[in-house]
Amino acid sequence: MASIAFVGLGVMGWPMARHLAAAGHDLRLYNRTAEKARRFAAAYGGRPAASPAEAAQGADALITCVGNDDDVSEVTTGPDGGFQALAPGALFIDHSTVSARLARTLAEGAPHLLCVDAPVSGGQAGAEAGQLAVMCGGSEAAVDAARPIIEAYGRRIVRIGPPGHGQMAKMANQIAIAGLVQGLSEAIHFALRAGLDTDALIDQIGKGAAQSWQMDNRAKTMVEGRFDFGFAVDLMRKDLGLVLEEARAVGASLPVAALVDQFYADVQKMDGGRNDTSSLIRRL
Repeated sequence: MASIAFVGLGVMGWPMARHLAAAGHDLRLYNRTAEKARRFAAAYGGRPAASPAEAAQGADALITCVGNDDDVSEVTTGPDGGFQALAPGALFIDHSTVSARLARTLAEGAPHLLCVDAPVSGGQAGAEAGQLAVMCGGSEAAVDAARPIIEAYGRRIVRIGPPGHGQMAKMANQIAIAGLVQGLSEAIHFALRAGLDTDALIDQIGKGAAQSWQMDNRAKTMVEGRFDFGFAVDLMRKDLGLVLEEARAVGASLPVAALVDQFYADVQKMDGGRNDTSSLIRRL
């Protein structure tokens, strides 16, 4: 079993760390709110640390699951960051959703480490169930070394390419979801205005070409106006910001993603920033 410094015990990080503890790994825990690390250790084991550097001292791997580029930089290469405490050959696995530029910068700046940018898909439910899809960027050696650890909470672990490619795969995932949720919102909006039996409609078209995870899991709750199912609009806007920045860098045209990003901005103005992403229908 590995000695793992785990940084970031949020909505996703907590259940991921719990699966690692259940698998028998030795966890050193750091969270910005120290009490959360103490609560985790009391419930599942592990040792709280005062800083990422302390958590990473002598660890086989450093895993981060935090908010944005600045957060990842702070806990890795900041004054108390974990990189300074990792020995050559140690693993760095970042499950945050951040820019591909940062993922490449970290890997290039730490050639002595095995760096994997590994954003996930599956949301809180997938993390709780240990059924996340993990998109990995990094060398083959780094991803192969990371796989036995990630298997504690990952259902499908795929190397997409070199450093940064995991993050760009997550961007492609968010592009696809954004357009799909808007289409589903418009379909339900139309059905409600037209007076259709939405239960019958969803049951029928959900078995044909219109079927999707979003339809299976969110269509009926969208009709009911319930939007408390995990991944929030605020986080989706953060992700779409990364998408549009990378699209400009690579010369990709994303008119639908850019439009849906502005639609999510409308939802934020309706005090819907903490609603889940299916709340896109609210603006209709």
